[in-house]
Amino acid sequence: MAGTSSGIVAGLTVAALGGVGFLAYQAQATVPAGPGGRPGATPSSSASAKKAPRDRRNPAALPSNSGTGERVVYSVDDDRVWLVSAGNRVQRTFTVHPGSVDPALGTYWVTSRSNAATGTDGIPVEHVVRFTSIEGVTIGFSAAVGDSAGMAADPSVKTGGIRESRADGNATWRFATIGVPVVVIR
Repeated sequence: MAGTSSGIVAGLTVAALGGVGFLAYQAQATVPAGPGGRPGATPSSSASAKKAPRDRRNPAALPSNSGTGERVVYSVDDDRVWLVSAGNRVQRTFTVHPGSVDPALGTYWVTSRSNAATGTDGIPVEHVVRFTSIEGVTIGFSAAVGDSAGMAADPSVKTGGIRESRADGNATWRFATIGVPVVVIR
């Protein structure tokens, strides 16, 4: 009987540890990340301060040196996003309307998502895909609900929303799931 009791206790202990590990993983994946996009990560110094080379004949072409594999590429200078498949093929590219706070150059990961929320500017948004925060301002992609295309006009409000059209927001929502890299370039 003593052997049976210790086996049950051991089984319960393993199950409890597995449950705690799973909950810790979920908590890490759903809270806004620190400045690096992932707990413990920092913006990449390899994303140099100079602008990634562009194709002069096709300004919407994916810039070289923007990473490899499946990723979202966001240019803070060009206000443009590229959704790139694992085969390094651009699935979609579009322009955006950034908030007043830009993320640092580097590589981040999608850390949380919300189907609907209210932006820091008070505008209802949908398909929110977050990847970092800076000094308490959450940075992520979203689409304004209704007729609002961009951000509210109040310049005193710090906003980290990178606003997309609703169609582009739908595409980003389907593409940028938890853990997908977001590469921020100049």
